[in-house]
Amino acid sequence: MTKKLQIRDLTLRDGQQSLFATRLKQENVDKLLPLYRDAKFYIMEVWGGAVPDSVMRYLGESPWNRLRECSKAMKGISLLSALSRGRNLFGYVPYPDFVLEGFYKKAIENGLNVMRIFDALNDIDNIRGSIRMINELGGIADTAVCYTVDPKGTPEEEKIFTDEYFVEKAKEMEVLGAKMITLKDMAGLVSPSRIYTLMPKLKAAVKVPVDFHTHCTPGYGLAAVLTSIIQGVDIVDTNIWWFGGGSAAPSIELIDIFCRKMGVELEADMEAVAKIRKELKNARIALADFDLNKDKWPKDFDEAYAAMPAEIDAEFDRAIEAAKANKEEELLDACHKIEAYFGLPKPNELVKNAEVPGGMYSNMVANLRALGAEDVLEEAMALIPKVRRDAGLVPLVTPTSQIVGSQAVNLAMDRRAGKPDYTNKNNQFISLVKGEYGKTPVPVDPAFREKITGSPEEKPYDVSSYKTPANPVLDKFGGVKLAINDEEELLLALLPAVAKTFLTNQRKAEYEANKAAAPKAEAVAAAPQGDVTGPVFCAPMGGTVMEIRIKPGDEVKPGDVVLVYEAMKMENDLACDKGGIVKRVLVAEGDVMATDQPLVEFEGGEAAPASAGAPEAVTGSGETMNAPMGGTVLEFKVKVGDTVQPGDVVLVYEAMKMENNLMADRSGTIARLLIEEGEVMATDQPIIEFGVAGSAPKKPVAPKPAPKPVAAPKPVADAPKTEVKPVSPVDINKALSPVEGGSADHYVLPNNRKDKNTSLKLAEGTTLEINVAPDGGIQIRITTGK
Repeated sequence: MTKKLQIRDLTLRDGQQSLFATRLKQENVDKLLPLYRDAKFYIMEVWGGAVPDSVMRYLGESPWNRLRECSKAMKGISLLSALSRGRNLFGYVPYPDFVLEGFYKKAIENGLNVMRIFDALNDIDNIRGSIRMINELGGIADTAVCYTVDPKGTPEEEKIFTDEYFVEKAKEMEVLGAKMITLKDMAGLVSPSRIYTLMPKLKAAVKVPVDFHTHCTPGYGLAAVLTSIIQGVDIVDTNIWWFGGGSAAPSIELIDIFCRKMGVELEADMEAVAKIRKELKNARIALADFDLNKDKWPKDFDEAYAAMPAEIDAEFDRAIEAAKANKEEELLDACHKIEAYFGLPKPNELVKNAEVPGGMYSNMVANLRALGAEDVLEEAMALIPKVRRDAGLVPLVTPTSQIVGSQAVNLAMDRRAGKPDYTNKNNQFISLVKGEYGKTPVPVDPAFREKITGSPEEKPYDVSSYKTPANPVLDKFGGVKLAINDEEELLLALLPAVAKTFLTNQRKAEYEANKAAAPKAEAVAAAPQGDVTGPVFCAPMGGTVMEIRIKPGDEVKPGDVVLVYEAMKMENDLACDKGGIVKRVLVAEGDVMATDQPLVEFEGGEAAPASAGAPEAVTGSGETMNAPMGGTVLEFKVKVGDTVQPGDVVLVYEAMKMENNLMADRSGTIARLLIEEGEVMATDQPIIEFGVAGSAPKKPVAPKPAPKPVAAPKPVADAPKTEVKPVSPVDINKALSPVEGGSADHYVLPNNRKDKNTSLKLAEGTTLEINVAPDGGIQIRITTGK
């Protein structure tokens, strides 16, 4: 009986994600779908992974529309599948059951058939609920066992990731209701000899179909897929030429040659695949800006196959015989010669030796390059095994790959600076060690957990702490809500920062389309009317305005958050460096702001910088604390005048998509903050200046004439008749600093009073008078006679 092999085509999801940063537009997909109807793949993976995020973030398209269009074209022909991270879905935090069920329900209603679920820790509890929900909703639960390896040098008797480990995970998944099991080798680390022993054990252990997913980055992919076919796998994951090989899964064209030689019936119409291949070449040309291999394209398959010499054809036969005999070295040699002939990328030896996913490696390279710290790459790669061990030997797949990679960079930076390991740690690493991501394959040492988190106890994530993102009414766009249906509300719940920008732009476009006859100036909410004449607060860096927290007439103090913006895939609070009364907000939610673009205009007079309100200034010593690596400053935890000790957190910054606490490297008093929140700091850039030991605080000199005698205070009833002028908070901040002599008045209007305590530091000889006026306002007078 002829053996049959089913195919899950990954081209429209994992193929484009692995090679082209998930930038394939809907218009390209629409051209391909009619051709896919004739190819008749068993399964097509078209959704999930980075697709929902990227189509909104970069393409301004609806993820739901992407799924609906695929379903419309392929219904009744191929099953459609998506990749999700179990309780994390497509996001980065665990979600409660009502979010999971709502999302699965909508996905299945929109045409999804198969949901491939994996958990980065292989924690069965993290996928248990998803399996039940998908089956109950009429979908097919495909559960993935994440393949990984023990760090090099681990003695055999101490290894965790044995064949039996993966087999037991698969058996547990089948008992819970999995209708399909995938061995998911996201890093391409399954060697042919390993799949030779593992695949038969998996097939014998479960009754449901077994799928094999791998990548070609370290050079094992093609040989491992061939071996899995020989060893009885039911389904293999492939891409179509131009979207296969390299950091992606193997190309179906090469798998087809092997199958024809072995007498295996590959269940796909290869003539239809050839038509898709021609259209994909055009798509790849359009994706040139995002092509990881733009300078080393593979050869045109049809031309190369037609001209294939006899010695390359013989390599296919040699590979088959070597795979059957489990001769790994010979098998790899034959496969690499085949790939070289067709112009596919060479194996990445660094990724192979470091045993990390290709995507993790490329992300580290890109992020370190952006941070100006490329020279730390080799040190960080060498520290990945240590970080993995310390964190419970976690598999390296999203999100743990990003967490471990970022922490390895922190560790390398610590060692370069002569600091103890884990002086700097990203907040997601803290959560991982704490237990918030689930149970790790190996328990974390309680002493290490205490060192990282402050407690030796494991603390799972409390799902009840999840807060549904706000769905505000957008008055400026006709009073509609940001998310206008349950599908959009789900996007807002899963990817709040990205969805908010996407949906704001959607509502804006709809509003402007409905008011096409209105003057263009009226349609643009962000366009300020008239010249800007007052002091302004400008954007410290570019980004998308997500939420504005002030309005004209509001009183703003230095350090107050005036808006929230999204940059580098992170949501950031933007604190004002000035104080005053807001005259105009010069941007609107959804606008893209540029570096140094005016954002807020204040009422006339000079708005004071944040330092004007500092109670004390300290003489700078010239000694500075420098940034250990580049990144974006998210939040300062100290202010001028504060005393810190080594290990105290001075600021929080974002680097490599992770939040990190930066600790003081010495004791001292903060004299100056040399960078602002929201700014991007470079490696070794001075960020804090410390004060001279024992220096006395400076006394800022107020620009006032010589001291005058101050009349006795008037009765409360006469307060409104005094020459007290309302001034901005900036002026009162100046007045509250010890001055050389003179007085300062301030009148707080009733509607500006706030129920909070304020501490005032007064110089010797200073008097403070506070009167409550009949209208409820407060009159304050500070006088110094020095």
